[in-house]
Amino acid sequence: MVLNSKTQKKTVVENGRGAKSCERRVAVFAGSFDPFTVGHMDIVRRASSIFDELWVLLAVNASKKYLFDVATRVEMVRTAVAAIPNVKVDCFDGLTVNFMKTVGARYLVRGIRNASDLDAEQAVAWNNKAIYGGSGEIETVLLLSAQEHLVVSSTLVRELLKCGTAKSAAEQKTLLSKFVPKNMVSMLLKEFRKIYETV
Repeated sequence: MVLNSKTQKKTVVENGRGAKSCERRVAVFAGSFDPFTVGHMDIVRRASSIFDELWVLLAVNASKKYLFDVATRVEMVRTAVAAIPNVKVDCFDGLTVNFMKTVGARYLVRGIRNASDLDAEQAVAWNNKAIYGGSGEIETVLLLSAQEHLVVSSTLVRELLKCGTAKSAAEQKTLLSKFVPKNMVSMLLKEFRKIYETV
């Protein structure tokens, strides 16, 4: 299921799941979010209008090196999404599909920017269905990234943080506000300075 920002809610209803069912539609949007960006925020806003409950799930992978620890990432995401009442934030050390079982989620939300993303997400979606097993069905819902966010990534934000240490706080805030939610910028800079000062 691939949705864009204009047709997403109408498509879900007309395809028939939820319009006639009283079952709560619970979804999970998983990622490392190191850090959370305006692109992620756009996906969260749109997905929260489709589902009754949306979990933003932060990955915990001991073999992967992150700039920010998981507790910091969780707090930054919670700050960013605080104004959206049906969005919850958590972290999980394990398979996403196992977390989905614990919260009763049947939908996995993913954002895609290009054809390469689509190919990769298709394979992951098939694998998740196989791993989920049992009689329960899970669906992957792909939301097309907004055009203005196609070049936004966590990698870019990390580079801007590392290269902007010589800039003033005001200059850094202005620049970063283009790539991360505005209500998260101060926390992002504060947490990065903690890391930078210990290097």
